[in-house]
Amino acid sequence: MTSKSLRGMLVLLPLIMVVSITERSASAPALPNPVLYLMRTEPFQTGGKQFIRYRYDVFNKEAYPADFFAASPALPPCGTNTKAARTWVDFYDQSGKRLQGFCALSKPADLSGIWFAIEEGTIPPSWVYIELTDRQTNTKYKSNLAETVE
Repeated sequence: MTSKSLRGMLVLLPLIMVVSITERSASAPALPNPVLYLMRTEPFQTGGKQFIRYRYDVFNKEAYPADFFAASPALPPCGTNTKAARTWVDFYDQSGKRLQGFCALSKPADLSGIWFAIEEGTIPPSWVYIELTDRQTNTKYKSNLAETVE
């Protein structure tokens, strides 16, 4: 091998590596963790009690494919819902206590309507996060900690 051909290979090697890495990641894209943020709080009443609802959105919801939320009757039901979504969404406080869950979101855009509620007069957690659980692959995607004050 001549020094000229060796130099040519050394110049091409980084390019070959970039193309190889790009092709690999294109065939098996990794999904990002959700980026959670508070949209607003609102009072509501149910069962004769007053509550504060904390409404959240996921900034990068478009990064999740539609089939992530497809009805999945082959997976275990959510209570009596036998067509629960492939991916479930759960709210937790900063210490890991589960606050609320959603098992029937049907599309990524539905992540803009997630919430949890606390009875009025109760001190809310300072921070919350969500976990998206893909039940088909048994993969969890944990969000950032998001504030509960506007």
